[in-house]
Amino acid sequence: MKSIRITAVSYLNTFPFVYGLLQGPYASRFHLDLAIPSLCAAKLKSGDTDIALIPTGALPDYPNVHLVSDYCIGSKKTVRTVLLLSRIPLSQIQSIGLDFESRTSVNLVKILAAEYWNIQPEYYPVQQSDIPKLTEIPSLVAIGDKTFELSRHYPYRYDLAGEWFKFTGLPFVFAVWASLSTMEEDVIRDLNECLRYGLSKKAESLEFFSREIPNCDNCLQYLEENISYLLDGDKRKGMELFLKKLNLTFSTTLYYLLTG
Repeated sequence: MKSIRITAVSYLNTFPFVYGLLQGPYASRFHLDLAIPSLCAAKLKSGDTDIALIPTGALPDYPNVHLVSDYCIGSKKTVRTVLLLSRIPLSQIQSIGLDFESRTSVNLVKILAAEYWNIQPEYYPVQQSDIPKLTEIPSLVAIGDKTFELSRHYPYRYDLAGEWFKFTGLPFVFAVWASLSTMEEDVIRDLNECLRYGLSKKAESLEFFSREIPNCDNCLQYLEENISYLLDGDKRKGMELFLKKLNLTFSTTLYYLLTG
């Protein structure tokens, strides 16, 4: 049986997924690679992987992209690890540094600024080389595990998923499992079974990756309460609205997957 190449995000919130792909009932079927969100999207686009957990904001980059799982990285309200961090109140922010790891969060903060917060800051990129001095940036969009420590340095913290929910009443989806070709039904079934297995073993996944756990107050609570993994109807509506607000044209296939 041909091994299916899978690329996943290397964050705490994917530990259950990764655990399932490594230890689940069909783990031998998949070859797993880990990367930051932007590289997951790049590997899918280049053909270096068959299935990837890619940022929602990257979906329209691909013609006829296929969503291949019942699961995602989403949040019904607050997510804790996608934040606008600032030394000054929201109404006083004039510039925002943008995390290099995911453009979904970059686009989300721009939508919230223009349509919900009614501010017009200037934006500039924050590069990987800037990581040692991130706390020197007055206002910053940050994602991923580094936010657990970064947030301790800022008096003002705005949870972007929470702000989206207050704005729209819908959950937000940060990443989905996608492929650029049609996957056989048994591949999708086995993938979902592995992911389902991992989600049923959240505590075990934390123990399995104990050396990689970030400085998080309560990691299990974060996985159980802040991250919502099922790609249900409300999350699909949230994705569709997000993509429409980006004024992006997406394929008939993607539109059907979001709304069908």
